[in-house]
Amino acid sequence: MLGLHESEREDGDRWIVLSDALGVRRIGLQRGSARPGTVHLDLSCGVGEFDAEVQRLLRLGATEVGAARHEPYGSIANLADPDGNLFDLCAYVG
Repeated sequence: MLGLHESEREDGDRWIVLSDALGVRRIGLQRGSARPGTVHLDLSCGVGEFDAEVQRLLRLGATEVGAARHEPYGSIANLADPDGNLFDLCAYVG
């Protein structure tokens, strides 16, 4: 439905990355650790879109769990949706 395919799998089935037809990471799925049966999402955006996307998600009702940070692999913001479900916004370099 989303036009994505599995591009990475780590730690058995604990971590799966879905990418688009060009190989760009779009969604990361990780077994949730807060409650059994939950899934932690990593959503992806372009490096140049990161700050604006964080602000857009905050306007939509997300809250920051921690300050956005820049890692060697890219930028990451730890967020929670209005129901408290944790997710990350990632802007991968390369």
